[in-house]
This record gives sequence, structure tokens and C-alpha cells, in this order.
Amino acid sequence: FISPDILQVDIISTMKLSLASLALLAASASAFTAVTPAGRVSTSLNILAGTQSATERVANVMAARPEENEAIDALVKKNFPGAISNKAMETKIASILEAKGFTPANTLLCTSLCCDELARNLEDDLNKVYGHNFNLGGLSGFPFAGNTGFGAMSAHVPDDGFCLLVHGPHVGISKDGVIGKVERSGIALVDNCCGSAIAASNYLKGITDGSANINPGIQLFSDFQQGAVQELILPHGKRLNDADDRMKELPYALYDSQDVLVRDIIESGKGGIKQGLALLGGIQINTGPDTDDYFHPLRFDY
Repeated sequence: FISPDILQVDIISTMKLSLASLALLAASASAFTAVTPAGRVSTSLNILAGTQSATERVANVMAARPEENEAIDALVKKNFPGAISNKAMETKIASILEAKGFTPANTLLCTSLCCDELARNLEDDLNKVYGHNFNLGGLSGFPFAGNTGFGAMSAHVPDDGFCLLVHGPHVGISKDGVIGKVERSGIALVDNCCGSAIAASNYLKGITDGSANINPGIQLFSDFQQGAVQELILPHGKRLNDADDRMKELPYALYDSQDVLVRDIIESGKGGIKQGLALLGGIQINTGPDTDDYFHPLRFDY
């Protein structure tokens, strides 16, 4: 025996369900309704609004920086001849590019730097000058976004505008002069820098000295970037083994592999760039949280 009251409730519930289903179907169908595209309207896109020049913006960014630490400056330049402070490098780059027509309003910043938060120091400075960056980089600074990423980026360059592409691996140096180590904010341990690079170096050393074990999981998708870094450093096994200081030579070996990839990607996709592209490549040198970082420029094409 079914109570009339229960039957009435079931009928009402079914009706509500049916109405909800119809509404859902109608909404789903509307998602597939053909829409005529409006077409792209040409705009004078400002990557970073305002009238200040790049050099003025750099000066504002650097005004809040601590005074140069002479001991750290000497330490870095002794170990990495050719390195200059981020402050000096950013000022020089902005001035040179400004004379070529690069402005905060017409320049898209593109970077290929390591995932490590220390690699953001330089990137954050440049963001304040040129605006948000398009990120090509992954572990050790390799351009893992590849041709697809570069193609997307080039489509975002302002009409009649430019691209500034900055790339490179990074390395730490502690206040005691230990290369491959660096002090980090809030951490008592003097930590590895760059961890990905050091892991790749250790992997390569295991191969060259014969102690490596077969790793069937090297191409696992869950760690494919590190697997790629390890493959990309393979040509430099003898070079690193013969180096007087493996940690000092490591970022330069990584840079040489990275430079080949970056230039190949640019060559394949340069047709999408509007007015021109400036390419800055080199080694980021990270110091402690209370001192400025450095950069060793190895390529600056503009």
C-alpha cells in the first residue's frame, strides 16, 4: 500500500528533477551555440601604464636597496670575473634598450629562469620596470615552455612593440665564499643553490665515475624536468670532471646547453616578434638575503 501523500511527494520531486534537468540541458546546449567572432581590434596596449621611462623606474627600484656590501662584492667578483651587481646590470640594460626604442609601454618581458624563489629577485626587479613577464622557464632555468610557449608569448608582444628575453641558470655563494650554497631568509641551514643543478651534476658524476645505478624511472612524467636537465648536461661530463672547482663551472656548463636551446627556439619562432627582440643571457649569482644579487652577462643581443 502506497500512501497518496508519499505518491504526491514523489511526483513533485520528479517534476522538480525534470525541470532542473531541462534547465541544465538548455544551458549546456547554449554553450555550443555558434558565435560570430568580433575580430581582433588593434590597440595601443600598455604592458605597464605610466609615463616614467625604464631608467627612471630602475632608479626608483634601486633607491630602496641597501648600500653595496664591499666584502660580498669583492667575493663575488673574485669567483665570477665579469659579474656585475643586479643594480648596475639593470641600469645599463634599461639605458641601452631605451635608446633603441624599448619602453615600459611597448615591451613584453619574457624570462626563462629557475623555479627557485631566489631567481625571482631579478625577475621582480624587471617586473617593476617592464610589467608582468611571460614565463618560459623551469628547473635550472631551461626554457621548458619550448616552441609552443615562445609562439604564445610572441603573439602577446604589443603592436609595433618589442620583447626582452632574459634567461640563465643560477648559483649561490655564501658569505663564507662557498659556491653552490647560500643563506635563505628564515632558514638556519645554508642551503644548496641551485638544487636542480647540483642534483644533475651528481647524476652526471655517477655516470662518469661508473658508480651510477640504472634508473628505470628517469623519464617519469612526475619529474620530467629534472630528467631533462640531467640529459642536457651530459655533454659536459669531462669538462666538469676536469674543472678545478666543479660548483663554479657547473652554471656555465648549464648555460652553454641552455643557450643552444634558447637560440633554437628563437630561430623557429622569431617571425612572430613585431619590432625586435633583445636577448640577455648569463648566470644569476644569488647572495644572502641582506645583500644584492649579481649577474654575469654572457650574451646581450639587441
